[in-house]
Formats: sequence, C-alpha cells, structure tokens
Amino acid sequence: MYKNFALGAAALCLLAACVSATPYGPASQGGGYGFSDQQIEENRFRITFRGNSSTSREVVENSLLYRAAELTVEQGYDYFIVVENDTEVKKSYSGGSTSPAFYGRYGYGYPFHRSFYSFPYYAYGFGWGGYGGDSYIREITRYSAVAFVTMHGGEKPQDNPNAFDAREVKANLGPYVLGDQL
Repeated sequence: MYKNFALGAAALCLLAACVSATPYGPASQGGGYGFSDQQIEENRFRITFRGNSSTSREVVENSLLYRAAELTVEQGYDYFIVVENDTEVKKSYSGGSTSPAFYGRYGYGYPFHRSFYSFPYYAYGFGWGGYGGDSYIREITRYSAVAFVTMHGGEKPQDNPNAFDAREVKANLGPYVLGDQL
C-alpha cells in the first residue's frame, strides 16, 4: 500500500518537474497554448497568446507583442499599432490529500487500531481525514492576451504611444520570448 503511494508521489513530482512555461510557437502545436492570429482586413490582425499555468503574465504579454512584430515583418510592414488589447486571467482550484488512499481518509479500524470500528462508523477510530490526512488546495492561474493591431509601412509615428517599430520589438523581446530557440 505505501509502496504504491510512494510510486504515485514520485510520478507526480516527476510530472511537475516537466511542466514549464509555454514555449513560443503556434497554439496548434502546443496543445492550445501559444500564439494564434487571424487576418481581419488587409493590414489588421487579431493576435492571441495563451499561456499554461507555468507562464507568467509578463511572458504572455511579451510573447503577444513579439508575435505582432514578427507578423508585421512577415507581411512586409515596418511598424504596428495596438488598437485594442486585453489580458484575461483564468483561475481554477485543485485539491487533494497527502494521505494513503483508504486508511488515511477513513481511519484505521479493527484490527489496525485499538478502536474496534472506524469505517463506516465515524464516531470511533480516527474517522474522516484521520491518520496522515493532510489536505491541500492549489490555485492554478492561466493568462491569455489578445490584441487587435494594424500594420503600416514607413517610419513609426513618434506621437503615438501605441505604435511599435517591429524590428526593434523583435530585437528587444526576442531573447526573453525565444530563450534557447535563438
């Protein structure tokens, strides 16, 4: 019984170690996490970046801006203007118990403990959550950013704080977004 519990705990720790921030790439290749874009008009796009629970808000927003810059250059333009943008936060909760499957939840009964009955008579023995019955609740947060951008040729207007030089954005955010992919 404890061997199975230990193996399960080890597998869970290994799985948790494998979870890392969403890598930069298309959402279609990342299990729904990553970027997606849709052309609305000739020079207008909707761009989205969804991150998993290990991806910070900053990384999600930087990845969105990087994708806008990348798409702007791919389309043959020089700068883009963020017309509208939003970052959504999705929170969920997960819980569990660190106790063994049966005995930790229902308590030890005869002959495992001095009490004669434990399950299903909860007044005797350790009862629900008894021996080793620690519980936990974990908050899971995922960020998703969306922006509508227009793309333009020529020099970026200096008086518009929502205008970004695509090549500068790629150069400045590339190391943060792409990391080892560079």
